[in-house]
Amino acid sequence: MSRRIIGLTGGIACGKSTVSNYLENIYKIPVLDADIYAREAVEKGSAILERIFQRYGRKVKTEDNSLNRQQLGEIIFNNPEEKIWLESQIHPYVRECFKRHLEQLEAPIVVFSVPLLLEAKLTHLVTEIWVVSCGFEQQIQRLMTRNNLTREQAIARINNQMPLAEKIALADIVLDNSGDLEALYTQIDRAISSWLELN
Repeated sequence: MSRRIIGLTGGIACGKSTVSNYLENIYKIPVLDADIYAREAVEKGSAILERIFQRYGRKVKTEDNSLNRQQLGEIIFNNPEEKIWLESQIHPYVRECFKRHLEQLEAPIVVFSVPLLLEAKLTHLVTEIWVVSCGFEQQIQRLMTRNNLTREQAIARINNQMPLAEKIALADIVLDNSGDLEALYTQIDRAISSWLELN
């Protein structure tokens, strides 16, 4: 049986975590999460965090010398060059984490949950691409609620990513999360069962 490595991505606030939690809890599929590795990369005292402080100064530093994520977010979401610089610091660390943790697993299916799978050119690490999608207005509302953003801030963050339509065009499987959870879970079940039948 060939190993299946699902690259799970999608638009911001479309429901990647809902999908990865379902795969992990119902199917017991290991999920390796880029967001967790990205947070590790900028933990207090890390070399990457020090480079961020050197570049942006005290405005991105909290009182206990941790990263002020909100301030950093404001910088990179409004400046594409700074976003590229920050990603050049974090993406190599994330790639190494994926490779190292994958070597420790023997599961026939593994999920790589990567918001920037396509943007960061990590598709060579996976055997297929799953994209979670929803309507643009739903995306705005979910992001406003989740991150306590204004409508303008939510739209800016959505527009900062690769357009969802482009991600869908590159997907092997598209999970439409514009309906209820049952509808989403049914799509996941179908995608998993079709692979099980082939193997």
